[in-house]
Amino acid sequence: MNGLALAAGEVAFADVLCSAARFYGTDVDYPTSTGYFEHHPTFGRRWVTNRRLDARRRQEAEDVALPQWRDHTAARVVLTSAGVRLLPLGAPEWMPFDHVLLTGVTAEPSAVVLSYSTCAPLLLSGPAAPWLHAAIEHLRHGSA
Repeated sequence: MNGLALAAGEVAFADVLCSAARFYGTDVDYPTSTGYFEHHPTFGRRWVTNRRLDARRRQEAEDVALPQWRDHTAARVVLTSAGVRLLPLGAPEWMPFDHVLLTGVTAEPSAVVLSYSTCAPLLLSGPAAPWLHAAIEHLRHGSA
């Protein structure tokens, strides 16, 4: 495979382009408090918080951190006898997703979701996705 070093005995079955994404959540990055300085005749200059805007911005930060499909990118996908090898557009190194760690395969229209025991699920979509789904299931379960 052009640019991919296979392990001894590893066989490549496909080399395709797909859209790829990972499903995970992140830590909440709460924004700083908002408000304005008010010049009050009695109290002088003071900071007045904007509680409504702060509450909305906190909720938005929590929503953004929820688990969702992230890191959408075009990627080169090589299906081998040992696993799926992924090279995101512009990335310097291949990401290995070994079949022995695969816990689930879910077909969606024009997409396949691969779940692993050690990392976030992987979404592969595009014209090659239905074929990848069938091929991965065949590698997992054999021709039976």
